[in-house]
Amino acid sequence: MPTAASTGTASADIRETVDSLYRAESRRVLATLIRLLGDFDIAEEALHDAFIAAVEQWPRDGVPQNPRAWLVSTGRFKAIDRIRRRSRFDVSLEEVAELIEAIPAPEIASEHSHVEDDRLRLIFTCCHPALAPDAQVALTLREVCGLTTEEIARAHLSMPATVAQRIVRAKAKIRDARVPYEVPGRSELAERLDGVLRVIYLVFNEGYLASSGESLIRQSLTTEAIRLGRLLVELLPEPEAVGLLALMLLHESRHATRASASGEIVLLTEQDRSLWNRPQIDEAIALVEGALASRRFGAYTLQAAIAAVHAEAPTADATDWAQIVGLYDALLRADPSPVVQLNRAVALAMRDGPTAGLAEIDAILGRGDLADYHLAHSARADLYRRLGDRTEARKSYLKALEFARQASERRFLERRLAELEK
Repeated sequence: MPTAASTGTASADIRETVDSLYRAESRRVLATLIRLLGDFDIAEEALHDAFIAAVEQWPRDGVPQNPRAWLVSTGRFKAIDRIRRRSRFDVSLEEVAELIEAIPAPEIASEHSHVEDDRLRLIFTCCHPALAPDAQVALTLREVCGLTTEEIARAHLSMPATVAQRIVRAKAKIRDARVPYEVPGRSELAERLDGVLRVIYLVFNEGYLASSGESLIRQSLTTEAIRLGRLLVELLPEPEAVGLLALMLLHESRHATRASASGEIVLLTEQDRSLWNRPQIDEAIALVEGALASRRFGAYTLQAAIAAVHAEAPTADATDWAQIVGLYDALLRADPSPVVQLNRAVALAMRDGPTAGLAEIDAILGRGDLADYHLAHSARADLYRRLGDRTEARKSYLKALEFARQASERRFLERRLAELEK
């Protein structure tokens, strides 16, 4: 006869198993429940009900052979029960419950045929062009990555209530506009994939270089973006998805060296390259080479190729700036923008000298492009500093400071200004 102590130990072990399954499988289970139930909120309730049932039943009945299928099936039945209870007050819900109950059981229990497709469907639904860009990001972080509303709000320096409303409106839009829960067909895939990649990169960039606030880096966001990038490549290994994953890995490989112990910015040329994450770099370079070999690559792959040149240089002085300028030329053809022009101008200054770079930056600013972009003024100031023109350098650093919002960036600019006074 089991003792109270042994029963308690078994229950604790089961709880640990359930917690582990929640971390590993909850997003997969949710994606399938959304497909089966056709509603985000009902699916989330069903997910939580299923895990509560697991905590209550598994200590008594044992862990099922296929926990994920059990959770999906249990969540579906719990949802039907909830809807039937509510239908006492809303007759229209009775028909919903009958439709859900009519879904064949074998489709639910299938281990592989739908699960990964469901995750891909969920990503494309959260990034549907019918939703506003900020709603796409918030909904993806909530439903695909599993971040809480509070975590999303903290990452984006927003109020939790604001983020919650954004997510509620996005779900309502999906429901009311009957946004299809599906992966787009081949004819739409390229256009729709661009939107998904954009959302993932927005999430990464907000973590890699926070747009405002005290902290330069928000590790939770870069980690989630890379996890999402890996998932997308696993499910849909298109060259540009591979290129984006490589780009994020290359940026992330420098994580330990991008800020000092006190949180101050450390420029790329001054970073300790021995601390860069070589396994991440090696993985990323292999991904870049594969994407380039496909001949179907685009802007993300070209950006990754540029980052790879930096990563392969043993020292800042050994960087192949000629190759970087050439890659920026290709990037300008693929994705022309003032920011790409600015980055090319900085690379040109490294290859041909500050004067060549200044001519390009002044042309950009002269057109009115990037007039309120602090990095354009900061780059101009740095080139004048290298030329020894303190007056022009100071004017541009002050202009950069006018537009900088991130605390560590502002401190960096202030230090540069103080150095000019010495």
